[in-house]
Amino acid sequence: MEQANETVMIYFIVKGISDAPELQLLIFLLVLFIYLATLGGNLTMFLLIIMDHHLHTPMYFFLANLSALDISCSTISLHKALITFITGDKVVSYISCLIQMFLFLSFTCAELLILTMMGYDRYVAICNPLHYHGIMSPKACCGLAGVCWVLGCLYIMPDLLKMASVTCYTSLEINHFFCDFMPLLKLSCSDTYALQIYVITGGVFLSGVLPFILTFVSYVYIIRAILRIRSRIGRQKVFYTCSSHLTVISLLYATLISQYLRPAEYITLESNKFSSLINTTIVPILNPLIYSLKNEDVKSAFKRKFKIPKQFFLVKIS
Repeated sequence: MEQANETVMIYFIVKGISDAPELQLLIFLLVLFIYLATLGGNLTMFLLIIMDHHLHTPMYFFLANLSALDISCSTISLHKALITFITGDKVVSYISCLIQMFLFLSFTCAELLILTMMGYDRYVAICNPLHYHGIMSPKACCGLAGVCWVLGCLYIMPDLLKMASVTCYTSLEINHFFCDFMPLLKLSCSDTYALQIYVITGGVFLSGVLPFILTFVSYVYIIRAILRIRSRIGRQKVFYTCSSHLTVISLLYATLISQYLRPAEYITLESNKFSSLINTTIVPILNPLIYSLKNEDVKSAFKRKFKIPKQFFLVKIS
């Protein structure tokens, strides 16, 4: 493989999901199906929330932002894999690689922050219901969502600048299906220990750990409020309103922890690729399904706007 010395980088070669020739068509069809399902599910959820005035509430406003971020993350990470399957071109310019990495990490960070805001929304609704509409006003929700999108970019910018300063690589081939941080870090022939420490203490804490802590604190208060409800049915009803959000954050954090919150020397390229594949394909598909199958408001909106037969919603997740 071509070696890279201390010089200006021009391009990388993205290896892709698999090298097996006999699996290329199957993988392409599977990835295309997953991407179209992700696009269709999240776009439907996004448009449904916009069109149905019954869903013009803070929780669904943040859910619309979550759907937009899921579409963005999947498009950024999977488009190169799909293009490679069609054209066979695995080359990506150095600048395009850094931009792809920056956008993917920024949108992922923004998604974690949006999920944090959704946890805060549930906290206000359950623990402070009398002041809910005043606290979670449309203006406040737009401001919180805007902060999430901006902070997603600002949190990742220092990591991008640090990564751009690395000019020595052992190989030009990235064993991944898109330009992600860890695969690039693995290729570096420079001493990246300081960079890893900076990423873990700075980027990872601000973009991942801090949102997790804030979400956890919200649910501590939520659970405490639920336990004060004397009626068992009442407790179940209140907890059910949080179940979709809990399921989504559990899925997302589980994949991100296995992908990023480990020292680079303990991460194999294949395990990182698998975690990324789950994070960029399965999780974005499940998000609209979880919120549609577990939410009566979304089901009702589907029936009103898309004239879905009642029998379609007989499947219910307990």
